[in-house]
Amino acid sequence: MPSSSIKGKSVVIIGGTAGIGLATAQAAAAAGAKVWVAGRSESHIEKAKLAAQGAFEVRQADTHDAESLKALFDEVGTIDHLVSAAVGGERTLKPFLEQTEEQFKAAYDKLWGYAKVVRTGAPYLATDGAVTLVSGSPARKIRPAQSPLSCVGASVENLVRCLAVEMAPIRVNVVSPGTVDTAMFDAMGDAKEANLAAMTTSHLIPRAGTSEEVADGILFVMQNRFVTGTTVDVDGGRILS
Repeated sequence: MPSSSIKGKSVVIIGGTAGIGLATAQAAAAAGAKVWVAGRSESHIEKAKLAAQGAFEVRQADTHDAESLKALFDEVGTIDHLVSAAVGGERTLKPFLEQTEEQFKAAYDKLWGYAKVVRTGAPYLATDGAVTLVSGSPARKIRPAQSPLSCVGASVENLVRCLAVEMAPIRVNVVSPGTVDTAMFDAMGDAKEANLAAMTTSHLIPRAGTSEEVADGILFVMQNRFVTGTTVDVDGGRILS
């Protein structure tokens, strides 16, 4: 039976210079994988280099720039695991009827970015390789003013099911985080902790998750050779609350 270990495997994480992507890089490197991460923000790239401490490679690439993606994939060669956790688009969080058409469309840049990552990366994937994308619990747990998050997340999850059928035996999965304590909430300042507590008080596990906990879910679908076309929820029970 093939080994499920990622030791010695090549792992590429787009959107891997911060948050969930960076935590996944650190976990994969600790498990013995050869890891490359890429992001578009110079500040995140510099911080990722400090966090890497030589354990993984850090590059600049954008989900909407096929040339930068191809340059990275050419450097890596054969890819065993391709992960994309990049946000890729601007989300306007207010009621649908209060958004402009342009604001709503902008959220779909995440989907188009993921599509470009998969299209560009597919020729480099090992025959027993895997693709893992990241969506979010709003895809199936809808709150007011979250229509962009919900619609785009649902599109990502359905894209994964389509790709799993079309790209088999390459495995394709999606991990869906709930409310996770990342830098996205840092703009709240001193109110961050209280706001996160209020946002998660009704969850079955009444707290925000961590990037490391979501990374554990990503490593699960990377390593389990019998999982494909699946959405793995790492959300503290948010979609059931």
